[in-house]
Amino acid sequence: MIRILIVDDEKPICDLIDMNLSAAGYYCKSVQDGLAAIDLIEKEDFDLILLDIMLPGADGFDIMDYIKPLKVPVIFITAKSDVRDKVKGLKLGAEDYLVKPFDMLELAARVEVVLRRFHKTESILRVGDVAVDLEARKVTRAGKPVVLTNKEYGLLVLFIQNKNVALFKENLYEKVWKDEYLSDSRTLELHVQRLRRKMGWEKNLVAVYKVGYRLEI
Repeated sequence: MIRILIVDDEKPICDLIDMNLSAAGYYCKSVQDGLAAIDLIEKEDFDLILLDIMLPGADGFDIMDYIKPLKVPVIFITAKSDVRDKVKGLKLGAEDYLVKPFDMLELAARVEVVLRRFHKTESILRVGDVAVDLEARKVTRAGKPVVLTNKEYGLLVLFIQNKNVALFKENLYEKVWKDEYLSDSRTLELHVQRLRRKMGWEKNLVAVYKVGYRLEI
């Protein structure tokens, strides 16, 4: 399982990120202190570190100097939006830089991109009796192939990667259709209905009032 360390001095933010990434299938640990983060990195191996800049003990830039020789990818998550801070973080070797507040779906997508870049992603997603081979783009249910359209496949991957998380209709549409969501369009709804039937998720893929959809597992 992919192991992610979350380093942020605000525990509610750590808990929120942990909840969302854990629901997506990652193993997460969090600390709120820079020196505690260094101690934990010495003791355990991580595949990715989400790192704030403003921390007690040692700031994110100091920790980055310590992490760099370990070849562990880092994404800065910080309220510091100054371009100079972003440039400094990237020059120190960070793979990405995300400014608070950010959408959890965007964070999950950036995490996936960085892990893929470092060949740390799992090529097969599994939930219940459904398996998705990301490299071959093949989907099976109870061992039998399931034929999906490109849009249905895109939705399926998003729902599995963010299981138990409510996803906004606007985000789903923009990610899969690469276009702006129109509130009077039923395109997304119809695709979700077909996906429910094909995957046997009539009770699992639920509508969230005034938000979108959530895959409950």
